[in-house]
Amino acid sequence: MARVYRFWGPVRCSRATRAAVQPPRGIRRAPQTPSATTSASALGLLAVAVILLVGAPVAAHDRTTSYSTWEMRGREARVTVRLADLDVSRFPWATAPDGARQLAAYLTQHLRLAAGATACPVTDGPRALDGTAGRQVWEWTVTCPDERDLRIESDLLLDVAPSHLHFARVTRDGAAGPERVLSAGERVWRLDDPSARGSSLASYVVLGIEHIATGYDHLAFLAALLLIAGSLGEVARIVTGFTAAHSLTLALAVLGWVRPERAPIEALIGLSIALVATENVWLAGARGRALPGVVAGALAVLALVAAAGVGRVPAVTLAGLALFAACYFPLLRRVARPAALRWGLAFLFGLVHGFGFAAVLVDARLETARLARALVGFNQGVEVGQLAVVALVWPFLQVAIRRRGGLVEMGSAAVAGLGLFWFVTRAYG
Repeated sequence: MARVYRFWGPVRCSRATRAAVQPPRGIRRAPQTPSATTSASALGLLAVAVILLVGAPVAAHDRTTSYSTWEMRGREARVTVRLADLDVSRFPWATAPDGARQLAAYLTQHLRLAAGATACPVTDGPRALDGTAGRQVWEWTVTCPDERDLRIESDLLLDVAPSHLHFARVTRDGAAGPERVLSAGERVWRLDDPSARGSSLASYVVLGIEHIATGYDHLAFLAALLLIAGSLGEVARIVTGFTAAHSLTLALAVLGWVRPERAPIEALIGLSIALVATENVWLAGARGRALPGVVAGALAVLALVAAAGVGRVPAVTLAGLALFAACYFPLLRRVARPAALRWGLAFLFGLVHGFGFAAVLVDARLETARLARALVGFNQGVEVGQLAVVALVWPFLQVAIRRRGGLVEMGSAAVAGLGLFWFVTRAYG
């Protein structure tokens, strides 16, 4: 006679059976009560709400960067500017028939060289040059009435991206000069002021801290990792894995040994956030086979779509992630301590985030001596900012999770929705 199993109502089980179904140490499972358990439909609705209500404003404040080189000879300077197509698309006139003409006028009006109280007029150009994929390059020449009291003024893109950073590098009479980072808080670089030379190590540390503070995607990824961390030791391992990975790829990219394309990396950062948050929901819930199957299947479909030439993420990358998901979730079901695998997951996706960090410095094209200083300072700033966020957020998360059941699932669903929004807009927008 076949046995009949009940899935509802009170069920008595032995002590050994109760021990077998307990979640491994380090992973919280939400109390299985109607008030604490979050249904799949509720998670889906929350994810959609986050996409609609939170995603657009956050995307509008992504950190953006542009770069300029000023080759100065006497009173004349040739200006070369590099900026991303994605940043240009923020302007309402970007797709207009005369969009290129308007962009040329905008660049010369918002990125200026001045001598004394007089702005140096444009005497040649501006003209568009051949750029790399996803980048535009413009060049023009200005001639100043005087060689004294020269200053570079930039409010480039600040009207559409208030956190925009502009890297300006100067050469004078063929001799390499310093570089400086201009932003909303510092729009003017006085070239002849001895106290305002190139950016220092401390300024790059501050830049790294600011990048983390305004890097909402990196903060969302950290939040997804911390939501399921059950002890301070797990937090330390997660942060160490993430730090080691992004420091490695940051150095490789900035030194020019690896040059990944920016658009796929930014999309993959969003996807990594969604995947880690989805894993949180699965670990805190019933750990069935449906969710891993949906994740692996969706990634496989996206790989096929990418193979047809749609989107910015390579098909082989998406296929690899589909295979990873198909293997990773079954592995989580078998190990005694799934939390131990989070270090590896943080390391794996930290490699991708490191390339995202590197985007700030790669196109600056700094000389070796200055590049080392910028790399060390920026990386230190990123670590300081990251540790500060962990120290502030994790204790509050622990208190909140203990007081309210289901917070891990609800919070992870919100983060997953945000990650999906970033992935879709960056890969297909």
